Amino acid sequence: MDVSIALCQLAITGDKAANLDKIAAACDRAAAAGARLAVFPEASMYHFGRQDEPLGPFAETVDGAFATALSRLSRERRIWTLAGMFERIPGDARVYNTLVLFDETGRLAGTYRKIHLYDAFGFGESNRVVAGDGATLQFEVDGVRFGAMTCYDLRFPELARALAGAGAQVLLLPAAWLHGVLKEFHFATLVRARAIENTVYVGAATQCGPGYSANSMLVDPLGSTLAAAAEAEALVLGTISTERIATVRATNPSLHNARPDLYARWLEAGATANRRP
Repeated sequence: MDVSIALCQLAITGDKAANLDKIAAACDRAAAAGARLAVFPEASMYHFGRQDEPLGPFAETVDGAFATALSRLSRERRIWTLAGMFERIPGDARVYNTLVLFDETGRLAGTYRKIHLYDAFGFGESNRVVAGDGATLQFEVDGVRFGAMTCYDLRFPELARALAGAGAQVLLLPAAWLHGVLKEFHFATLVRARAIENTVYVGAATQCGPGYSANSMLVDPLGSTLAAAAEAEALVLGTISTERIATVRATNPSLHNARPDLYARWLEAGATANRRP
């Protein structure tokens, strides 16, 4: 069973209308290329902007103008779409960093609020964003099971393993991966690591433009890069093959050989030790 997907690398700005125009153009190209799913970057609705700029005034609900436009694009182009937005929190200047998923009929098929906030490398995402409660996003397109993560989540193997353990065959990663010392190297290494250790495809759709690392890529279950973008806006097209997944898992049955019973015991022992006075 094969499913074609498009990873849409875009330069996102503070102009919502312009961002939607870019998304619409990428949707057209993805649909014309035969993709069943188009994946857009983290914060596709509105950019992160300055760290001292509150995001609340620019946030929307998951049935607001941005999501409604994405729903219409999905319905008109007959394509699934996954994109990042800032979700409004009533009474709070902070926001959720949310992924919204629409199926080919335009129905809201799921959401995911980013769990791991990027308080690292001098950036303080938690100053403006509230972490999700741990609810995950998984969905199926044409018999292929997908799971979603957002950007900094990539550095935490627990989420990827939980999604793979629950049946995900492909991990999708909308991201806005900032430039930094060795950051591009970290990104490529971690994308491959999550693919190899979980024997899944990983598809990363990232922001490009000033300050971002770009390098959107699709990696197969053995860590081979099937397609990738450079620094400019681009569409990364690739095909997910369940036959390939089965072949790799027959050779490398790491999910089957895992010992979650032991890992849970180790974690509990560590937590107990840390509670001691």
